[in-house]
Amino acid sequence: MKNRKLKFNNLRRVNRYTILFNMPESRAIDHFCNKFRIKNRSKFMREAIITEVLRKFDANYPTLFEDNQLTLF
Repeated sequence: MKNRKLKFNNLRRVNRYTILFNMPESRAIDHFCNKFRIKNRSKFMREAIITEVLRKFDANYPTLFEDNQLTLF
C-alpha cells in the first residue's frame, strides 16, 4: 500500500503552467474540441504538448555519428 501511495505522489500534478491564446487560436481549439467531443481540455492540451515534446526528443536523439560525417557509399 505504501509503494502505491509513493507512486501516485510522484505523478501528482503540482506544477502549474499558464498559456494564452489569441482569438483565432482559441476559436480553432474550441472548434476542434466541439467537433471531436473533447470535454476535458486540460487533458487534451497536456497530451498534445507531451506528445510533441516526446516526438522532438525522439527526433533529436543523440547518435554516435553525425549524419554528415558518416558516408558508407
